[in-house]
Amino acid sequence: MSLVEHREGIEAGRLDMFVDGAFAFTLTLLAIGGDTIPNSADKLLHILAGVPAAAMCFAEIAWMWHGHVHWRHLCTRGTRTGLLLSLALVFFALIFVYPLHMVYGSLCSGLSDGVLSGDAAISAATDSRFMFVCYGLAFACMAGTLALLYLHAARLSPHGAAENSQAQIQAVVWSVPALIGLLSALTAALLPEAVASSPLPGFEYCLMVLIWPAVRFYKRRRLQ
Repeated sequence: MSLVEHREGIEAGRLDMFVDGAFAFTLTLLAIGGDTIPNSADKLLHILAGVPAAAMCFAEIAWMWHGHVHWRHLCTRGTRTGLLLSLALVFFALIFVYPLHMVYGSLCSGLSDGVLSGDAAISAATDSRFMFVCYGLAFACMAGTLALLYLHAARLSPHGAAENSQAQIQAVVWSVPALIGLLSALTAALLPEAVASSPLPGFEYCLMVLIWPAVRFYKRRRLQ
């Protein structure tokens, strides 16, 4: 291993530790009890009502984090572009956590008729619109940043190599949620006032099932 490769490996490792720590800090913002220690059964039950929403938030943040971990397996070199995009991902994660909690808190509250995560529920139609716009933009920024990271990994890999193919496929995978996030934010912003509280922007995330058809289409085009 050359001196340059050794230095790049050290820089890549330090960047990964920073990203891992930042995502871990992001997850602490989802702590269901905050800084309050319950001293009665009622308070404990009130705090535990936020567990389902916190679990869904945790899963989505962990999914994004794993996307960065998998990117590092395909791009072991420390580059300025990788550094900047990774820092951008951390920045968006710190913003994303708040609308993320509002979305899943409102979802759990609505499905349980206010029993679960009632504190995080959105009641006003204007608040619902603003929540979906913020969530959609933050979701699109995070997924789009991951797509750019994989495109960067593909450019660094030799053409025809297995790493190059995997990186391009992952770029397609993350491009789909980025577009869906933008679509949802645009839908929420353009909804008429009479139906501003419509759940349509949230239902549009069901389009995530298009990831696998998109990957299959890309593989067919690649073979042709």
